[in-house]
Amino acid sequence: MKLENYELHLPSYSVGKEVYNQIGKICKPYGTKVLVIGGKKALSAAFDKISKNAADGGLDIIGKEIYGTDCTYEAVERLAALPAFKEADMVFAVGGGKAIDTCKCLCIECEKPVFTFPTIASNCAACTSVSIMYHEDGTFFKPHFFTHPAAHAFIDTQIIAAAPYRYLWAGIGDTYAKNYEAEISSRGEKLPHYTEVGVGFSKMCLTPMLEYGRQALEDNKKGVATEALEQVALAIVVTTAIVSIFLTRDFTPDYNSGLAHACFYALTAYPVIEKEHLHGEVVGFGVLYALLVDGQQEEFKKIYALNKELGLPVRIADIGITEEQFFETMDRIPQMSDIRHYPYAVTKEMLMQAYETIEQLSV
Repeated sequence: MKLENYELHLPSYSVGKEVYNQIGKICKPYGTKVLVIGGKKALSAAFDKISKNAADGGLDIIGKEIYGTDCTYEAVERLAALPAFKEADMVFAVGGGKAIDTCKCLCIECEKPVFTFPTIASNCAACTSVSIMYHEDGTFFKPHFFTHPAAHAFIDTQIIAAAPYRYLWAGIGDTYAKNYEAEISSRGEKLPHYTEVGVGFSKMCLTPMLEYGRQALEDNKKGVATEALEQVALAIVVTTAIVSIFLTRDFTPDYNSGLAHACFYALTAYPVIEKEHLHGEVVGFGVLYALLVDGQQEEFKKIYALNKELGLPVRIADIGITEEQFFETMDRIPQMSDIRHYPYAVTKEMLMQAYETIEQLSV
């Protein structure tokens, strides 16, 4: 194995019901002028609490902006042209994955500090070193990698508990996928240290979901920040991000993705996926295909049962896709970059066999 010099930056975060009271202590060394950027609903849920704690910490919020509707380079360019962005010492990125990814792409390349405030736990964007970029029409474009994540993530579990439960629900599907995709993508290889750490750590993307997933969703429906909810939120936001950073040190998705994500990105060709369904919801469905194609019958049974228990998709009708559309998708999936590094070629025949198995179970 070739020896090389490299750097690797792990995320910094605070978690709990009152972590916003640390804003001044953590952020003030970077300056005092803050531009807050986020989604409309996210700002409604968190801005007042952020604003109060920022003021108490000696920070001055000089502007509040809606990020847009998708994480696109066009949205980044629009925000970069704002006078408030040029004046700000730092940016507070508030919201879900697309809002936070937009702000990371806006700030990290030009070395302006960005702090993340996830208001939902549906993905690991708050702590990762990548932004998932989309075209203006809402279809997937490409991952945009960075050398480091945001300066710090403030994970307020009370705000996450108050968010619609479907986001945590979808986050569970996206998170346990990381375990299976990392293990399959790295199979049979002699791995460098960082990749081996990522693969080994990926098990923690699965076990909390099996232990705490159902209770976390029940607590989320009640709007209560509990240990179960915190354990699941940390797995979604932090653990998955750490795994991702180790697995993408070379700025490729070779070990960080797989068939479950290939299914999702291929399906974004149909507007119903982005308009009516969440990323992790569809990825969790894709895991069923990944496990069957890989011959992991016992793990398939485990995840199928978990999806049924939590109400995650177990058939194409659950994600609003017709049989004809899914057959078309089977032609695209084998070409997706997410399975470029798989230990074997994924074929349409494999996908068809998995399709027949899964759909027959729902009859």
